[in-house]
Parts: sequence; structure tokens; C-alpha cells
Amino acid sequence: MKAAIYNLEGKKTKEITLPKCFSSKIREDVVLKVLEAKKVKQPYSPSPVAGKQYSARGKINHRRHVWKTHYGKGMSRVPRKVMSRRGTQFNWEAASVPFAKGGIRAHPPKVISMIGTRKVNKKELRLAFISAISATAQPKIIAKRYERLEEKNLKEVPFVVEYNSEKIKSKDLINKIKAILGKDLFSIAIKKKTQRAGKGKTRGRKYKSNAGLLIVLGEKEKLKTSGAFEAISVKHLGTDDLARGGIGRLTLYTAEAIKYLGEKFK
Repeated sequence: MKAAIYNLEGKKTKEITLPKCFSSKIREDVVLKVLEAKKVKQPYSPSPVAGKQYSARGKINHRRHVWKTHYGKGMSRVPRKVMSRRGTQFNWEAASVPFAKGGIRAHPPKVISMIGTRKVNKKELRLAFISAISATAQPKIIAKRYERLEEKNLKEVPFVVEYNSEKIKSKDLINKIKAILGKDLFSIAIKKKTQRAGKGKTRGRKYKSNAGLLIVLGEKEKLKTSGAFEAISVKHLGTDDLARGGIGRLTLYTAEAIKYLGEKFK
């Protein structure tokens, strides 16, 4: 599989043969499994002492012939707290149990169930990563992900750029990427942040944004994008970066990044 290399002015300079990982079989089921396992969920649960913090004289006994017991009084055998007493007579009420006022929850959320319990085999992680890379080079899959695109406009994927780590201003970077991708792709590539419609605005999700273009840089390359695009070093690249929201994310690689991937997946 071959790909054209562009310079920063959007002109083709030469062609290269892509590594095997760009034409390997795509296992979407494995990719989805890895994405599910990598989801970050903030653990939450009630306080460990919730429902047990009442300031009373303690629970009563359930045994026979013992002081401070409700044996033989026709009362249900549930934990009770003593509110007041007069001699051996007590004013008490149910406590601690789920059905009582101020009691514990019956089946509260467990923190342990939310902390990295899902595991994936190493071979599956590798397979998912290769599948996610391969999907970025398939016009059919990219067109399927982006409804506004047609397959005929994606014959040049993946986009490979010759980058020399020169300092580029954000405004110039936007113009250069527009020259490489073209108008149709650029409208999808740039990150957009919009305000959500409806009640979600008051529930901690006021804004929503698209994934935008992913720029994969070489091991020693650096680039400031100022939020217009997402840039990541190939060394730190993962399945969740390439397949955020599903496989086939619009991706631009530098020539150094392609070389690194070729050496890693021989």
C-alpha cells in the first residue's frame, strides 16, 4: 500500500510504501472491547459510616432475660436506637436497617466495581491498535464515520506530511493543513465547540465538541496546535486516540511517525 508525502504547502513531493499495519485486517469487535475497558469512570459510593452516625445510647439486645431487650414485647427484631428511657422502659425506634429513617442503603454502589476491573489480553491490545491504525487508511470506513464525506474525496488517505519541527504559528498551521486536506475535509478536521441544547446544560455537560483531526508526530517532533487540532507523539499513541467515537478517525501522520510505526510493527 502506497501513500503520497506532502510538504507544508500542500504539494506532493514523493511516494512511500506504508508499513504492513496500514493494510492489516480490521477487527472492530476487538477495538470496541479495548475502548470499553479503557473508559474512565469516577468511583462513587455512600460514606462507609452512613446510617450509623446516630447520637443515641446504642442498639438493644435480642436475647432473653437481659436488661434493655425487646424480647416478648411484640416488636420486630430490628436494630433500634434508644431515644430516652425511664427505669426499664425505653423509647426507641428502628435504626441502621435500609427501611428505617436515616438507615443505610440496601445495595449501594461499590467503589471496587469501578476501579480498573476490566482487563484485556496483551495480544488483543496489540490487535486493536493495529486495527485502529489500519482503519485510518481505509476510505470506506472513514466515509462511513463522517456522514458529510463521500468515498471519492478520500483517495489520498492516510495523509503523510514531511515535517521538520520548525516553529509554526497557529494561524499558519491552520492554513497549511487546509492546503493539505482541502475544503471538504478541513470542515471536519477543525475542532468545534458548541453549546448543548436542553437540560444537559445544567448537568455538567454544557458544551460538546467533535474529535477533529489527529496529528501523529514523530518521537522527537513537537507542534503547538492551540486547540484547533489534537497532536500526539507516536510514542504515546493509543487505540483510544485513533478510534475515539469509533474506528476511522481522520488522521495526519508525519513521515517520522510512519517510520516509527514501520519499525514497531514489522
